[in-house]
Amino acid sequence: MAPDVKPIPLSRAVAPFYVGVDLGGTSTKLGVVDDLGRPVCRAEDIPTAVAEGPQNSVEQIAAGVHAMVDQIGLQPTEVARVGLGCPGILDYQAGVMVNPTNFPGWHGFPIRDCLAEHLGMPVVMSNDASAAAYGERWIGSGRGFRSVVLLTLGTGIGCGAIIHDVIIEGEHGHGTECGHILIDPSPQAPVCSCGKTGHLEAFASATAVVRRTRELLAAGKGKAIADRTAAGEALNPRLIAALAEAGDPEALDIILETARYLGLGIVTLLHTFDPSVVLLGGAMTFGGHASPIGRRFLERIREEIRERAFPALVEKVSIRFAALGGDAGFIGAAGIARMVHRRDRG
Repeated sequence: MAPDVKPIPLSRAVAPFYVGVDLGGTSTKLGVVDDLGRPVCRAEDIPTAVAEGPQNSVEQIAAGVHAMVDQIGLQPTEVARVGLGCPGILDYQAGVMVNPTNFPGWHGFPIRDCLAEHLGMPVVMSNDASAAAYGERWIGSGRGFRSVVLLTLGTGIGCGAIIHDVIIEGEHGHGTECGHILIDPSPQAPVCSCGKTGHLEAFASATAVVRRTRELLAAGKGKAIADRTAAGEALNPRLIAALAEAGDPEALDIILETARYLGLGIVTLLHTFDPSVVLLGGAMTFGGHASPIGRRFLERIREEIRERAFPALVEKVSIRFAALGGDAGFIGAAGIARMVHRRDRG
């Protein structure tokens, strides 16, 4: 994963300012961003106490935002708007998360309006993957491109798409659920986290990598992996990447197989969205550009795309790693708030 963006001093920042909130199932990220997209402050992550309910989380977020703004010497009136990035399907009109899988009991809670009330600031709600895509397009690897698709690779696969400056949300809030595009219709295809079979997420997420590795071990293969896990190491993509770096061919095969599946999925996205660039972010990029394994992972994806996509797209579309790391979500949420603020002001 790419390193987070280093904040700039307030003295160099350009007003107005925007707050970004990236709500996650484990923790919530907060930051203040200036009018050019540069972080001015990134607060310590706030643990998301999902079981204690949305009202408690809203109060914690509001307290964190007020403390952060006060810490850097801003007046609340200098914050034009707050952007709130939330996971899963959203009802944008009502400002609620729709049956959020990892947030039991949160469905129907007016999180956007409740946060606005506690902050005393207007809040703009967006999908977290869309926010990350906007952040990358604003100041990251997608800068300078009008049409950007971002895949966030982790426990699942998130996706955000901005096409000709329009954030794709969909009529029912299901736009860009691209982790669930179908890549294998066979009856024996693995089951996705959503309960359906054959989805991209069931083949190319961190969960899928661990599942395929366990299958390898159950078949009596993957000795290097088995030795490391027997010694107490957790079985996860980070371990697979480390073993591949050390020269283990079976670990490398798992990574390159994951890349092949991602290539299959991205071909469908190219033929659907026709973007300028496709970005790969999230926690599972196998070291990204900084690692030879990460670079091989990316090249294998490109090979699959070259084999299957329209030649004109292959020539024109850039496939690259995202740049903003864990900060993409709050930067993009602030950027979407900025976009709405500027639009409303005419």
